[in-house]
Amino acid sequence: MAIRKLKPTTPGQRHKIIGAFDTITASAPEKSLVVGKRKTGGRNNTGKMTMRYIGGGHKQKYRFIDFKRTKDGIPATVKSIEYDPNRTARIALLYYADGAKAYMLAPKGLEVGQTVMSGAEAAPEVGNCLPLANIPVGTIIHNIELRPGQGAKMVRSAGAFAQLTSREGTYVVIKMPSGETRRILSACKATIGSVSNEEHALERSGKAGRSRWLGRRPRNRGVVMNPVDHPMGGGEGRASGGHPRSRKGIYTKGLKTRAPKKHSSKYIIERRKK
Repeated sequence: MAIRKLKPTTPGQRHKIIGAFDTITASAPEKSLVVGKRKTGGRNNTGKMTMRYIGGGHKQKYRFIDFKRTKDGIPATVKSIEYDPNRTARIALLYYADGAKAYMLAPKGLEVGQTVMSGAEAAPEVGNCLPLANIPVGTIIHNIELRPGQGAKMVRSAGAFAQLTSREGTYVVIKMPSGETRRILSACKATIGSVSNEEHALERSGKAGRSRWLGRRPRNRGVVMNPVDHPMGGGEGRASGGHPRSRKGIYTKGLKTRAPKKHSSKYIIERRKK
């Protein structure tokens, strides 16, 4: 995976850095695994705007991704590596030996023609999905379940990876991408390797129009509003706005938002770095 820096032939190209699609091997998705995706424009069922800064954007199709990897013991061949507009990572199309097809998140290093498998008897190799109990200590993993059979919930974005550091009875200790260290039941599944498209973080859109293609409308700051619209609005000239706070008046930038009695807090050994 590489990135492309474009020549400054136009103002929009000058600072543009985009991903190279050299690893992508298919231009159209598998028809049986996609469905039409409706855009809301940030409106609810009565047409009232409930989410700001949403609207427009290119038409997209939703790809069904197999986050559960329940077909244990059945080998699957990687047919293609594809682009997915709904996520930052690349996806891989799998053809199972029994004829089934599925999409999975493509890990770094996965290639067309490679065989992947899930289940307790699978080898701890890139792309294979195993219970955490069967993964060696020190292994780099992604696509991690929080509850057995629930499907992967964590470490799914481009370039992300976690590390299995130790075992504690029925739990394993995992170091998350944020720096947080936490316990997860060893019956939960995870996929070996790190997520593909690791250079996504280096991309720069180069122009406002690219945000509009993604369905993002302009965000106006609170300090440029009137006092009736925002607590930080108003004042003569360019006033700073006072203490940073949200539109509803809740302090931001430093205020802890995590619930103090949250159930999962007992599984966290070390909080993420600030």
